[in-house]
Amino acid sequence: MIPKKTLAVAAAALFAAMSLVSQAAHAGPRLDKIMEAKVIRVGTPGDYRPFAIKTDGGYSGHDIDVIETMAKELGVKIEYVPTSWPNLVKDLQGDKFDVAVGGITRNVNRMRLFDMLPGYAPFGKVALVRGADKAKFTSVDAMNQPTVRVIKNPGGTNETFVLQNLKAAQVSTHDKNAEIPALIAEGKGDVMITETYEALHYARVDTRLHAAFVDAPLTPKNYLGFMVPTDDADYTRVMGFVWGLMESRGAIKQAADKWLK
Repeated sequence: MIPKKTLAVAAAALFAAMSLVSQAAHAGPRLDKIMEAKVIRVGTPGDYRPFAIKTDGGYSGHDIDVIETMAKELGVKIEYVPTSWPNLVKDLQGDKFDVAVGGITRNVNRMRLFDMLPGYAPFGKVALVRGADKAKFTSVDAMNQPTVRVIKNPGGTNETFVLQNLKAAQVSTHDKNAEIPALIAEGKGDVMITETYEALHYARVDTRLHAAFVDAPLTPKNYLGFMVPTDDADYTRVMGFVWGLMESRGAIKQAADKWLK
C-alpha cells in the first residue's frame, strides 16, 4: 500500500504540472482576446503631428507606421479608437483600447499606472512662436509676461509645463491641438509650448512660424513611448518583443527617417 503522504505529494506534483501545462497553452486574457479576435484596439488623440494625425483619409504619422507594422507582425488588424489628451489615461484604464500611441511622453506618473514600450524620439520642451518674434522669446522669463498670450492644449505634459512655468502670461486653452499652430501664425496667440518634433514640423510647413529653443530645450531630454495596460504580463512581454523585432529590422529607424527628419 502506498503511504498517504506519498499520494499527497504525488497529487500536488501532478496538480503543479497540470497548472504549468495550462499556463503554457494559454496566454494572458488580453493577449488571448487580441489573438482570437485578430484585432488590436489602438487609442490615439490623433492631433499631434508628426506622430499621429487623423484626417478624412484616416490616420497617419510616425506612430501609425510603427503600430501598423507591429500589428502585421502579430497577425492582427487595427481598430483605431479616438480619445483625447484629457481622457487618455481614463480611457486606457477603462479598457477602451489595448495600446495608446500618438506622441506620448514617458514619465513617472504614467509609468505608475501603465507599462510603456521602449522610448524613441528624444526631445525636450520647446516653443512655437512667430518668426517675427523669435528675437523676443529667448527665455522662459521672456514668455512668462502679462502681455504674452500662451495657447495650450489640455490634458498633457505641455499643459503641465505651461501651468508650472508661465503663470504670469495670458494662458488660454484650445481643445484641438492641431489648430494651435495656425492660431499662433495668425497672431491670435504668441506662444505654443510643445515638443521638438512638432515645433520643427510646423515651422517647416508654415514659414510664418519659428521653433524656439530647439538647440537648448526648456526641459531635460526625455522620450516618447507607446502605453499599454498592466493587466496582462504576457501581452506586455509580447508587445515588447515585437517592438524589439521592429527595431532590429530597421522599421523604427525607417519611420523616424520618414517622419522626424
